[in-house]
Amino acid sequence: MIHPRYIIPSIISILGLCIGISSIKFALNSQFDYAVIAITIASIIDTMDGRIARLIKGTSKFGAELDSLIDFINFGVAPAITVYIWILKDLGNAGWLLVLFHSVACCLRLARFNLVSKITNEKWREIFFTGVPSPAGAGILLLPLILSLSDFSPNYDYKKLAIIFIIASTFLMISKIPTYSLKGIKVSRPFLIFLLLLIATYFGFLINYPFNTLLVTGCFYLSLIPISFVHFKIIKKRSSKSTDSLISEDFI
Repeated sequence: MIHPRYIIPSIISILGLCIGISSIKFALNSQFDYAVIAITIASIIDTMDGRIARLIKGTSKFGAELDSLIDFINFGVAPAITVYIWILKDLGNAGWLLVLFHSVACCLRLARFNLVSKITNEKWREIFFTGVPSPAGAGILLLPLILSLSDFSPNYDYKKLAIIFIIASTFLMISKIPTYSLKGIKVSRPFLIFLLLLIATYFGFLINYPFNTLLVTGCFYLSLIPISFVHFKIIKKRSSKSTDSLISEDFI
């Protein structure tokens, strides 16, 4: 009999899947605000299910594979279809082609992640992803829609913005640009209380000003990409020097 601790994380993941797919229904009903909120909730659940599984010692190969499949639907398919229904459908076949590009890129990115995460043996690489992760890719794709729903929405050409951002999200997901991963970041005990306070404050803004907060979050994340790239290069250079030094010592 399967122990409940292995079932609970999968139930949480499936809940996220149901919420993510529901974003398509909201989009079909022109409730784009609810669609964005649904995908946001799905991304929050995505960050929680793995941590809960590790906390209760309920990790499994089934859960890992299920998580990847759900990520593809929630962040590769649902947001792309949402943006297509919102504005890209006016482009006809070209708009649908952009949807396919994003979805395929997300699929390839997840396949690469599953492979690379198993063969990475350098500890410092754990604080970096290779390319933008699929939830962040979905967030980048949705930024024009989020902008239109926020209080910072003057008369932009949202169709052009949607094209630019779906191409950007597609490229960033399949690229080898190093981006920060929260999984490898360790927080010391003295700073834990400040981190919890910061998270509580963030969610307070997210609940009261959802689209303004998501817009600022998206812009902040984009600004971190060049910083993470430079940071990666610096650490890699130091790591190479220390490795060369160890090799030299072995020969002495």
